Amino acid sequence: MGFADLLNDVGGFGRFQWIHVTLLSIPGLLMASQNLLNNFTAGMPGHHCTIPNRTSIASKLLRAFIPMDASGTKLSKCTRYVEAQWHLLESNVSVIGHQANFSELETEICLDGWTYDKSEFLSTVVSEWDLVCTLRPMKQMSQTIYMGGVLAGAVIFGGLSDRFGRKALLIWSYFQLATLGTCTAFSPSFMTYCIFRFMTGMAVSGVILNTVSLKVEWIPTMSRTLVGTLSSFFFTFGQMVLAGIAHSLRDWRKLQMAVCAPFFLFFLYSWWYSESARWLVLNRRSDEALKHIHRVARINGKPEMVEKITVEVRELAGVQRRIQSSKTTHTAYDLIRTTVMRRISLCLMVVWFSTSFAYYGLAMDLQKFGVNIYLIQIIFGLVDFPAKLVALGSLTFLGRRITQGTCLLMSALMIFTNIFVPTDMQSIRTTLACLGKAFTSASFTCIYLFTGELYPTVIRQTGMGFTSTMARVGSMAAPAVLILEEMLPALPSIIYGGAAVVAGIIAFFLPETLNIPLPDTVEDVEEKWAKKNVGAEKLAKKEAVALQEMKKGAVEGDGEITGLNAL
Repeated sequence: MGFADLLNDVGGFGRFQWIHVTLLSIPGLLMASQNLLNNFTAGMPGHHCTIPNRTSIASKLLRAFIPMDASGTKLSKCTRYVEAQWHLLESNVSVIGHQANFSELETEICLDGWTYDKSEFLSTVVSEWDLVCTLRPMKQMSQTIYMGGVLAGAVIFGGLSDRFGRKALLIWSYFQLATLGTCTAFSPSFMTYCIFRFMTGMAVSGVILNTVSLKVEWIPTMSRTLVGTLSSFFFTFGQMVLAGIAHSLRDWRKLQMAVCAPFFLFFLYSWWYSESARWLVLNRRSDEALKHIHRVARINGKPEMVEKITVEVRELAGVQRRIQSSKTTHTAYDLIRTTVMRRISLCLMVVWFSTSFAYYGLAMDLQKFGVNIYLIQIIFGLVDFPAKLVALGSLTFLGRRITQGTCLLMSALMIFTNIFVPTDMQSIRTTLACLGKAFTSASFTCIYLFTGELYPTVIRQTGMGFTSTMARVGSMAAPAVLILEEMLPALPSIIYGGAAVVAGIIAFFLPETLNIPLPDTVEDVEEKWAKKNVGAEKLAKKEAVALQEMKKGAVEGDGEITGLNAL
């Protein structure tokens, strides 16, 4: 008997679990807003050099002040004529003739700043601080800085929550995200904005990691797949919520405030959560664990279990053995110290990196699709629903390992196929990109559940933080790879798809966790998934002994025959 049996005794997936999971999942509606916010707050509006001494100018007259770009089809965004070229407005002046004389007309950089088109965005950090032309890379840098914060948070909060508890760190993460996220909306400079975004990213990691553990550690074994998948729909629906909020506000400061201020509410009601009883017991706080278990029993309508479940019962159930085995301090080194844990950690690092790498490579530059940015965000959210439903069926009947590997390989297939589609077939390219993003999103759903089930309670958060740091590295690297388009347009897709193929193959080397109770200690992990190896070793030893006995018998038999012949 273990925690899985105790959870069944106090009601299984009862009223408490429904309330607990729902309250933990609601903030997920705005977690997508945090990760994909840069698409809107740092959107790149149409722009051209400001014309001095003119407050406004008709678009038809711009050609007299702004040269055409290298393609000859659009106005330049970074240069202007030193003097107005009114003759270019004449109808008999062709674009070809204009291009031929382009080098003869004197131009200059935008000395008076830029004028921005406000039809799509009223205000973004790009228009606020003129992050265009030579400063254009600063837009991507702001997202990289944010993802750096998410990475740092995964390392810091992962270890702290294994030491101080899931609930305490989750409450703090809500407060940090609400406070610093709101402060970001009042940033007086781009540097201040980046600092606040970095610290907000740290809080996002704390929320995600501790939410996953609190869900998994209070849910019976048979309910984990369904709950894990349905919870991910909050994140999916949140992508469409983000599009709606961004479209209605169109101002980056108001949008920033709108997606961060609600976390003050989440902070207030988070005190209702129950700390993980698994974690409490394994940290020698049995009395507190007992109180939480009694509370769950009462909420689930099982008051009679309050009298039956005592510390002595749990000790008889074998929990005390786990307490004794967990008295040593656990560190990140335990993730690679033993054979099975090392295999799990190395495989998960690759899978986390590639999933995030491909996901953000597709989802973080929506303007490249040539479709209304708000519409494409909604489409990207919608395609996740059928993909996750398919993933739910696969997770339930085929298991985690097959689902994880297949999702990554299918994502790679979509990315590679897109390489061979002509650029003028934009609708097909967008469709394939949406499908690729859907499969990577399903892969994310699986990897969060899979990782929580593979790592033991004593270092579950440390493991989640350690492996998910690779996801943050992937999300930071994804925008940088897009720079390689200048060398070879297909190169970024080749890299994204190649990484997904490698991770898809490696995913098949992970142990299967379908319908298996959560491990509590490192020893549990080694016992659960080293059994096949141990069985093979025992069989090999038995075969070796049998062979030795056969040889011995053969030698003795030969001796007897030789003796008889001598007689």
